[in-house]
Amino acid sequence: MKQKYISLIIFCHHPFVCTEPKGDFSEEEHDFFEALSETWLPILDLFELLEEENLPFRLGMVLSPSLCGLLQDNRLLERFLEWMEKRIDFGKKELKRCAANEEMKILAEQYYNRDCRIKTAMTEKYNMDILGAFADYHEKGKVEFLLTTATNSYLPFYASMGEAIRAQIETALIHHRKYLGKNPTGFWLPEMGWTAELGNYLSEYGLTYTIADTHALVMGNPPAETGFFYPVKTSSGFLVFGRDSTAQQDLENHITAESGIYRSCHDAGFELSPRTLKQFLGGGKTRYSTGYRYWTCGVEKKHQPYNREAAKTCAAAAAKKYLDLRLSRLEAASEYMDNPVCICTLNADELLRTWHEGIFFLKTLISEIDQRKTPCLCTPSDYLAQITSSSIQTVEPGYSSNLLNGYAELLLDASNDWIYRHIFRSIQRMTELTERFTGDTGLKERTLNQAARELLFAQSTDWSKALNPQYQSRVNRDHAKQELEGALRNFTTIYEALGSSHISTEWLTALERKHYFLPFINHRVFARKK
Repeated sequence: MKQKYISLIIFCHHPFVCTEPKGDFSEEEHDFFEALSETWLPILDLFELLEEENLPFRLGMVLSPSLCGLLQDNRLLERFLEWMEKRIDFGKKELKRCAANEEMKILAEQYYNRDCRIKTAMTEKYNMDILGAFADYHEKGKVEFLLTTATNSYLPFYASMGEAIRAQIETALIHHRKYLGKNPTGFWLPEMGWTAELGNYLSEYGLTYTIADTHALVMGNPPAETGFFYPVKTSSGFLVFGRDSTAQQDLENHITAESGIYRSCHDAGFELSPRTLKQFLGGGKTRYSTGYRYWTCGVEKKHQPYNREAAKTCAAAAAKKYLDLRLSRLEAASEYMDNPVCICTLNADELLRTWHEGIFFLKTLISEIDQRKTPCLCTPSDYLAQITSSSIQTVEPGYSSNLLNGYAELLLDASNDWIYRHIFRSIQRMTELTERFTGDTGLKERTLNQAARELLFAQSTDWSKALNPQYQSRVNRDHAKQELEGALRNFTTIYEALGSSHISTEWLTALERKHYFLPFINHRVFARKK
């Protein structure tokens, strides 16, 4: 009997945030704290709810090393509790302000109660260990973690520089083991950037599969006979799944069509007077989100209060329609092949923070799959265990990504192409340093590790995307440029200091305190493989 499968992969990432132990919250801290309260913690709430309702689920999940580091940063989490206190105090004022408007009062009460639950959950339920809570679901067999690069780097750009690709993978693997305790078999390509050379690199580390965009398979050499409904293998035996790109488009079309029902992202923090917001915002003049959002989407409905129940109903209907569309495609595919699979990738930040009702959508989707008993919800590894290797076609997937127009123009145009000549030169210098100082320890080893850290930091697409005005990034453009130029400047300073054998311990210590991500890094990952 033919079976049909669906695999949900949730991608979770956040750029590194430098925190200060005292003072006003930075824009980057505000952004991370909002993501923690509206994305990562709601996912854990969803998992708990599914368990309470005895709904079986099995999901693929990507937790980037950058996000893992933030979720393990006690300094940042303590700041988060301070931030939540301010938001709760702000909520008390909102309850009084909205008391005369029944609809707004109900929403204000919901937001206030939410913030109180979050603060309590952080300290009592999770004991400040969010990452450990995610790892528990892996231990229970509910979640399969996929590895990704150390710093969300677009790997095809470095296909001719094996040291750079291996450094990204090795560093990520080291931190994945430290944070989550397991050796993953799947690999998540940042921006789904694929090129032919990557399969060999990934195989070196015991990884067996990855996910590329649809056109990587259908425009492969030869084209995949089963489209994106079945994995293919490269000539080296590495497995590549194709994501269902129509799934993302279907979801976006629904949100656009029904936007007049869903909650607007317009926040009270951009409506009220600075005097009213001062306690929450601090002494700075920049406005920030407060989490109190009262209006329905759409210009014509700007002052129509948000109807949470109506939005939940609409999101639930969207989940059922989404599943119907996936099933119809799988039904059509099953006429030509056995056991088709639909790989649906979901960006957690976009699904849950940008679209407030995304959590209702995801809950209903998993519930519907369980009720219908078809398709079978699985992870890519589960699926591979159900098929035979002889049934998999050998294909060399084509160069591809999930970015605008399917390639890499967002990462390589006049706004950001200047980055790469500096990064390529720094990679060559880093490899040179690992060969010159092979056995050094102490201060020199610390310095070399910091050089590797700065270089990996500069390779993140978080910065190059933010520099491109075509991309709607949460990262401030000036901040991205400052971070990128700073990392490259720090690397060059270290390179020259090692060349002159004069290293400022005070400067290095200050830099380590500022850029304290990837704590288990080893600069030798940049060494040439013999």
